[in-house]
Amino acid sequence: MFRLSKGAEYAVRGVLHLASKPSGVVAFIDEIAEAEDVPRAYLAKIFQVLLKKGFLRSKRGPGGGFNLAREAKDITLLDIIETMEGTISLNDCLISAGFCDREDKCPVHDVWREAQKKLKDFLSKSNFKELAEAGKMKVQLA
Repeated sequence: MFRLSKGAEYAVRGVLHLASKPSGVVAFIDEIAEAEDVPRAYLAKIFQVLLKKGFLRSKRGPGGGFNLAREAKDITLLDIIETMEGTISLNDCLISAGFCDREDKCPVHDVWREAQKKLKDFLSKSNFKELAEAGKMKVQLA
């Protein structure tokens, strides 16, 4: 079964929460963890990774917390997923050219390669500005 790790899922939830805030507004880790139903300690570790990779900014002290270091429109699902999971590879034969000795003769290799390309293209077109706007619309319709 293909599926994201909890870390990647929680990272997406956390970034989406921050993308829903007005630009520059900081949010406390406790607020985000509670709103997104993510264990606080786990979210704090995830946010440290995202901070080091340049997706988040942190502010210490009173009024401190986290916010996005980039515009939400410039952060994609692919960015966050690959930050947490590493490069997406649907099968071992796609890890790198020549990794699989059956690459040139296996008809399934081409299918895996095309499926991976379509998935990565789709995820790279899904940015957090659009996702935050879609989330607000869903809340209004609920």
